[in-house]
Amino acid sequence: MLFDLPLEQLQTYLPERSEPTDFDAFWQNTLAEARQYPLNARFEPVESGLKIIQAFDVTFNGYAGQPIKGWFLLPQNTQTPLPAIVEYIGYGGGRSLPNDWLGWAAAGYAHFVMDTRGQGSSWSRGDTPDPEPEGSNPHIPGFMTRGILRPETYYYRRVFTDAVRAIEAARTHPLVDASRVAVTGGSQGGGITLAAAGLVPDIAIAMPDVPFLCHYRRAVELVDSDPYHEIARFCKIHRDKIETVFNTLAYFDGMNFAARARATALFSVGLMDTICPPSTVFAAYNHYAGPKDIRIWHFNNHEGGQSFQHLEKIKFVNARFA
Repeated sequence: MLFDLPLEQLQTYLPERSEPTDFDAFWQNTLAEARQYPLNARFEPVESGLKIIQAFDVTFNGYAGQPIKGWFLLPQNTQTPLPAIVEYIGYGGGRSLPNDWLGWAAAGYAHFVMDTRGQGSSWSRGDTPDPEPEGSNPHIPGFMTRGILRPETYYYRRVFTDAVRAIEAARTHPLVDASRVAVTGGSQGGGITLAAAGLVPDIAIAMPDVPFLCHYRRAVELVDSDPYHEIARFCKIHRDKIETVFNTLAYFDGMNFAARARATALFSVGLMDTICPPSTVFAAYNHYAGPKDIRIWHFNNHEGGQSFQHLEKIKFVNARFA
């Protein structure tokens, strides 16, 4: 059912952003600390059984120099640098196996898939642990409240840093055209996409699908579905920490990254999405500072456009990377 604002209101929905005064300094310092460690990106060929696509097992150093896994896929017999698609994964999922990631390489692009630290046990396998080097407060099972009482210890500080380093790792490969890089992902991957677009000023294209991690307060108060409901359950118990929680989340809100992003963007939204409410997606979209467009899937929930949206993204990238 349609439970959120009417479409005509969504299209102009521009909530006030809660932005910490040291937002930019926080992220500049975070990335500077990560870059003190060598990137050390390694691309090891793997036997995947694929005949027209080359697959590589990737390892690079992300937050605090910790190893992050991924896949790198190329059309077979690639000789000259290609535009690259860097992709981030939805909540609870991992990089799985190379044969789950055929679309972009089959369309003629280099494709770099970043594993998500600590995840990959809910619906697809991951291979990257999260050592939690700075400790963690008690948290609701899941990732939304891990380290949430301080921005310095919050889980997504590590993930968003990994995402930036993934772009840097992809650009080191000799068959990647570093000037033509796009970032994309669905749900959590869409939220990470917005963070990457806000933190890496020279990426060319951002394609967040049904993005998660946006306009937290409204999402938490509007829906009782996980993962946002993890935050509500935490606040239900830690009654004295509510403002502390949302102060931390302001450093990780997709609206704040969107306001800094300049890459040409293609968003998507499902108007019946009870996981990432449409108003939270439009909040990020309407604050997005770069050229932008959005595909609206009127009768879809969190699955969004699925294959229809992937086709829209291929057309979008083809037109800009031709």
